[in-house]
Amino acid sequence: MPRRCLVYALAIVAATLWWIVGSKPGRAAPPPSDICFVAAPSPYDPNSGVPAFAPRKVPPGARCPVCGAFPFRAADWAAQVIFDDGDAYFFDSPLTLFMYVSNPARYTPHRRAAEIAASYVRSMADGHWMASNAAVYVRGSSVPGPMREGNLPAFENVAEARSFIASHGGEVVLASRIDNRLLEGVAPGHMHR
Repeated sequence: MPRRCLVYALAIVAATLWWIVGSKPGRAAPPPSDICFVAAPSPYDPNSGVPAFAPRKVPPGARCPVCGAFPFRAADWAAQVIFDDGDAYFFDSPLTLFMYVSNPARYTPHRRAAEIAASYVRSMADGHWMASNAAVYVRGSSVPGPMREGNLPAFENVAEARSFIASHGGEVVLASRIDNRLLEGVAPGHMHR
């Protein structure tokens, strides 16, 4: 008999707690199924000694506006866009840079592609910054990018890209050939129109 009383008592306590917590106004909503974040731009600092539209160091706290990653953690793959007002956004790879450039308003509603003054990617050969539209890319190599799928490592010229391909596979892609269709093939399901 005492065991049955203990079970009833615990059931009453559990029901009471459920009623108090479950019927309380203003209780917390269930967590959202999507993660939403806003990647803040890095404004131009005229005291930096760097020209307004020159490539900048990736700040440790910068977030990629496409995927939310911290580009500083994948500095060898980093890319950046600088707008005509001097604001910069940083990306964890050339892939996310091109995804962004194809539709900036999707990731930063107040921005337009026409306002982009410069964009840069890091050379896989030696790490220096180069203009994204002048770089040569490799699609489909065995080297995964920071997002572990899709990759577009950047090189200064076709010879560097072919040297990389000899070791890691893939094919040369010029910046002028990178469009939404190619991006969808590199990162299936990530392109949103």
